[in-house]
Amino acid sequence: MNLVEKVFTAGEVIFREGDEGNSFFRILEGNVGVYVNYGTDDQLKLVTLVPGQFFGEMAVIESYPRSTTVVAESDVRAVEVPEEGLKDYFAEDPDTILAIMKHIGTRLKELTKDYNDAKILLAEIESAKVDKKSETFVSKVKKFIDIYKSSKNNPGKPSAESIREQSLGLAREDSTRAETYSKGTVIFREGEVGNCMYAVYSGSVDIYSNYGEANEVKLTELLPVAFFGEMGMIAEEARSATAVASSDETFVEIIRPDELKDMFRTSPVKIEMILRHLSYRLRSLTFDYFNICKEICEAYNR
Repeated sequence: MNLVEKVFTAGEVIFREGDEGNSFFRILEGNVGVYVNYGTDDQLKLVTLVPGQFFGEMAVIESYPRSTTVVAESDVRAVEVPEEGLKDYFAEDPDTILAIMKHIGTRLKELTKDYNDAKILLAEIESAKVDKKSETFVSKVKKFIDIYKSSKNNPGKPSAESIREQSLGLAREDSTRAETYSKGTVIFREGEVGNCMYAVYSGSVDIYSNYGEANEVKLTELLPVAFFGEMGMIAEEARSATAVASSDETFVEIIRPDELKDMFRTSPVKIEMILRHLSYRLRSLTFDYFNICKEICEAYNR
């Protein structure tokens, strides 16, 4: 396909929050700023993106309105990929599949840290053991209050129903990538370094923190068709939880990064669903983060 190269001048708005998204971009030169409530009193800059990074991909992956405004911070040169050309783009440059997955994974990792920091801060406020008027504490709280103010127009928590319905169209594959687990089999443990992700096609998988310990917590149950373990694969970091088969004949496909190219050629819908899964996770976590920022604001002002 013939990709369109776009040039934007410093200060130019590339797209606005709420716009319908029908393309995404990869930066070749220059930097862009990503904002919510751009141009209002509650304007908040979320991040600066640099050459090699993507923006606008969420709206294309999930056919969802733009959630942010993107502004050129300098003169910018970028490749624009239209929604209808996404499959051709991947076919010509399959490495882009993993690059986009890593891009979304990085955002998930950063947002997870912010969310965990927010939970700790909320617990401190509710404990009444902190001096709310101290300069250090006020500066810590201000970040989260600003985020809450910027999120008042944020849409509600996304529903997983559309993801689930589309996933049901994926075929169970009997291949060298698949394994069948009996009930109670530990698929991977918290703290292990992961180099693959998984798709459940039959049976069920439970995800735990502190599995087998006194403070064990079941985080969620995964049913067909669901993906899990992707952060360990794309971020090449230790598993944050333990996955356990919770029924007999749990049939799971193992997906490794070096197999994504072949997978796209044989089952492009599966790549689409992995990207949708990552996008859904990011949008869900964003909603939870905004909600806990609201709780911080309310607790601080009580």
